[in-house]
Amino acid sequence: MNISQRAQNIQESPIRKLSAIANAAKKRGTTVYHLNIGQPDIHTPEIFYKKIYDYKEKVLSYGPSDGLEALKAAMVHYFDYFKIKLEIKNIVIATGGSEAIAFAFNAVGDPGDEIIVSEPFYTNYSGYASQCGLKIVPVTARAEDGFHLPDMAEFEKKLTARTRAILLCSPNNPTGTVYSEAELRTIGDFARKHDLFLIADEVYKEFTYDGKSHFSVLQLAEFEDRVIVVDSISKRYSACGARIGAVISRNEEVMKGITKFAQARLCPPTLEQIGAIGAYELPHDYFNEVMAEYQKRRDILYSILTSHPGIILQKPEGAFYIMAKLPIQDGETFARWLLNEFSDNHETVMIAPGEGFYKTPGKGKDEVRLAYVIEAAKLERAARLLLLALEKFKG
Repeated sequence: MNISQRAQNIQESPIRKLSAIANAAKKRGTTVYHLNIGQPDIHTPEIFYKKIYDYKEKVLSYGPSDGLEALKAAMVHYFDYFKIKLEIKNIVIATGGSEAIAFAFNAVGDPGDEIIVSEPFYTNYSGYASQCGLKIVPVTARAEDGFHLPDMAEFEKKLTARTRAILLCSPNNPTGTVYSEAELRTIGDFARKHDLFLIADEVYKEFTYDGKSHFSVLQLAEFEDRVIVVDSISKRYSACGARIGAVISRNEEVMKGITKFAQARLCPPTLEQIGAIGAYELPHDYFNEVMAEYQKRRDILYSILTSHPGIILQKPEGAFYIMAKLPIQDGETFARWLLNEFSDNHETVMIAPGEGFYKTPGKGKDEVRLAYVIEAAKLERAARLLLLALEKFKG
């Protein structure tokens, strides 16, 4: 028997594909510093757990397919702080931002349709597109431009009769770029001109540095009929394992369709939604300390990496990733070597090869994505290990 072409063709995650090799290194007694995955070590707020502990229902029954109304109401209040006016009907709770992306993809396109994405992009977009039968069409952003959006002429070149949407991520994973209001208005004009949906992954919206602030596509009132936002508590409250995300749109037809997709998978997890309600009750100054910590970590990693003349990178404006071009030929070969052969004082580093964040063949082979999500002392050690490894690597 043969498995499906989708199962055969779906891309392996560059973030997780080397996990078995990393586990083998740990069994050999090697400490592995994980810069490959965006798993924050900031503690999940206590209120998240307390809300779950205080949940006293006798039966953990199915919840509403579109999510608990109390959680959606908490989100409406939360977004009001950013002067983004939402209603409960504008939100469907998803099982993580991952399901939210899949819902959005299924809502805007049929098998064979296309979504234009600025690359490098979050690698799992390709996976979700494969599952939905859609095609990712890349427009390449340049490191020299800070990975900001290319000229609209480059997007024009990618248009076909099957184009249904443009997908953006800001603050960006994997580059840390934060798109300006002007950029987003330009892309909104482009989407309206060509009758496309504008999907925005904004799960890192709180994480901006050096006084920069995030501008949401939900603030583009003139384009609200075509805007779909992917949201999540994973990074916001350091609750990746909770798997609570959301799709947000003021387009009633879109939300009606997404609700039907939600009904097909029954409901998102109830206890984690209860915990999320508690997290959303935190005052907004909760993020002040969190953002200061991530900015400190960014500065440490950036300072150490830029001390090497062969490393090319831009200073991230948000999220907690750096996309770096290294003096190597192949990022995956280097990543495997780090885990299989390199160690200093029984320590090494795990990184995510850059090629997996591109769709265009051959792009990103000499790049890696690094996540600055471990405490400062460990991050500094990991960065210096990386420089030492580059000196010894002969691949």
